[in-house]
Amino acid sequence: MPPSQRIVRPPADEKERRAWGETYAKTPYNQLPWYSSRPSPWLVRAVRNRWIRPPGPIVDIGCGAGTNVLWLSSKGFRATGVDLAGGAIDAARRRATRRGSSAVFREGSALSMPFRRSAFGAGMDNGCFHTLPLVQRAQYAAEVARVVRPGGAFLLTWIGREETRDFGPPHRPSLQEVAEAVESSFTFSQVEFFPPNSPDAWGASGHRLSRYTARLIRRRSAQPPAR
Repeated sequence: MPPSQRIVRPPADEKERRAWGETYAKTPYNQLPWYSSRPSPWLVRAVRNRWIRPPGPIVDIGCGAGTNVLWLSSKGFRATGVDLAGGAIDAARRRATRRGSSAVFREGSALSMPFRRSAFGAGMDNGCFHTLPLVQRAQYAAEVARVVRPGGAFLLTWIGREETRDFGPPHRPSLQEVAEAVESSFTFSQVEFFPPNSPDAWGASGHRLSRYTARLIRRRSAQPPAR
């Protein structure tokens, strides 16, 4: 391959890859605090309300051990999961094999996903965005816009500034900060906030975190200029 065509991953991406690799190497996937054996209630509701419809295809960005992807596949979706952690993908593939699931799992960064342009009719992120520092958010949004077709839905959830307890993700963006990152490529169809006592809050009972959820639509044309 000529030097001009070689893919060079940014050092920060490799640093994150190693860190996530160590996490899954040290701790069984089903003992990690973000793991759930059940699909996200928010995702279940999105399918019930037909915000996304089978067969898709749909991609879960930061899929972890694949619970949401496996559930989507069982509901008739052509579902793919991508995660930076090789240990997460290995676990997801083992789970898919045990279930005889057609779900697909790929190792890759949310900032440079291993998919062609407009590969998916919809996308979702149930915990990746709020792990990214501010400087990477615009790149993330552009990459999601690259792989989701115009008119497709993107389901995004994140822990926001309202969650002030010590445990939880390192970066907790406000709604305004999320809009600044994604609005050039997506329109907001619906936004909700769930406090810790809500069934749609993040995490297991006793450690629930307040969260935002948003249903976004991939723009079909460029965002109009400011007036």
